[in-house]
Amino acid sequence: MSRKEVPRAGLLKAAVAGQISNAEAAAALHLSKRQVQRLKRRYRQEGAAGLRHRLRGRPSTRGLPAAAQQRVRELLQTTYRDVNDCHAAEKLREVDGLRVSRATVQRLRRAAGLPAKHRRRPAQYRARRPPEARMGALVQLDASPFDWLEGRGPIMTLHGAIDDATGTVLALVFRPTEDLHGYATLLHQLGSAYGLPLALYGDRLNVFVRNDRHWSLEEQLQGEQHPTHFGLMLRSLGIGFIAAGSPQAKGRIERLWRTLQDRLTVELRLHGCTTFAEATAFLPTFLGDFNRRFAHAPADITAAWRPAPRDLAAHLSCRYSRLVGHDNVIRLGARLVQLPRRPHGRSSAGHRVDVYECVDGRLIVRLAGLPLAVQPSPGANFALNPHRAPRLGQTGRLRAPRSASEQGGRSLPLSSRASLAVTTALTARGPRRPADSHPWRHSTPYSRRSRRQSPTPVQG
Repeated sequence: MSRKEVPRAGLLKAAVAGQISNAEAAAALHLSKRQVQRLKRRYRQEGAAGLRHRLRGRPSTRGLPAAAQQRVRELLQTTYRDVNDCHAAEKLREVDGLRVSRATVQRLRRAAGLPAKHRRRPAQYRARRPPEARMGALVQLDASPFDWLEGRGPIMTLHGAIDDATGTVLALVFRPTEDLHGYATLLHQLGSAYGLPLALYGDRLNVFVRNDRHWSLEEQLQGEQHPTHFGLMLRSLGIGFIAAGSPQAKGRIERLWRTLQDRLTVELRLHGCTTFAEATAFLPTFLGDFNRRFAHAPADITAAWRPAPRDLAAHLSCRYSRLVGHDNVIRLGARLVQLPRRPHGRSSAGHRVDVYECVDGRLIVRLAGLPLAVQPSPGANFALNPHRAPRLGQTGRLRAPRSASEQGGRSLPLSSRASLAVTTALTARGPRRPADSHPWRHSTPYSRRSRRQSPTPVQG
């Protein structure tokens, strides 16, 4: 008997014994008096078993016939063996004329012992994270592409950063798309206005973290992948990064986008902003008014900001390794840098230098950690776009260790013992020397030389 039918036996027993009336039994069971009379008749004849529903145990009139079920099982094992349940139900209905639901396909697949195409994970446990107590301890950052000008101008992406402890919007940057330049500019504004936070909280965008599964030999030996350009910037500044597992994990900044899409669009319209430059110029005014209305005091008034370095733009840079040409020129994309003479008139040709492309457009060339040349920004339209993976050569392979003379008389330590072991093994054999019989070691062709060196037969 079902949970709904269990209380009926006691009430009907009392009604049959005359202890309660039919009306009282009907009111207690939420049935009509005629139905109570029918149930009393069945109770007298069959007992409590007669109170069960008459359709229980019978095959459903809406169920799939046995022949159709067998046909579905055969198709799931042959034609649709690698098709998911929803797709298989569509094909069975459209191609084979079998009107079955996704739940029916799932039930028949499980009954046949066939594995599902996609493994379904159970719902993960999530706990509420309390906000940080000090301002600057954790900053959430994200970007939102939206029609901020409501059709009056181009579609833009707004990069933003919000403090986790106070809800203060720390910086806003408009960019055409979500890119590295937008986040680097955001971090530059944040460091200039407040300082450096302890950690950043963002999603798993490939700008922040590596999403590829490729591991080089050096990465396997050191047990971790090389960071992205943005990761190198954070490492240089001593800022941690937390990658959120879901949008709900960084709900503070997700809710901020809904508020800004409602308020900022209206403010831009009221101030007559129609271009990218006008919208960017209005953001500081909007930030001051917004934080005055919505920011609140932290639980601990002691701020966690750290002072930013003097040349913050140099830390917010993409870093590459380049080999200096014979004309003392290095190339980075379309930009060329002519290196000056080193002390005592020495040349930099053949040396490997580190090139820093800063967020403000400058190119800084360093040799053995010392600045060698600085090229100014190419213009206001400069955008920091990565050329390739950070600090890798042209082929992305490991480089041989630099000698002391190549480093300008200074010995640079490697990042780890694993890197030292790999690079030492690569160069232990030294340069390969061709054999004495190799054509490159002689000016005359090998065929002519072999005929000339062949012994002359003795005449008898």
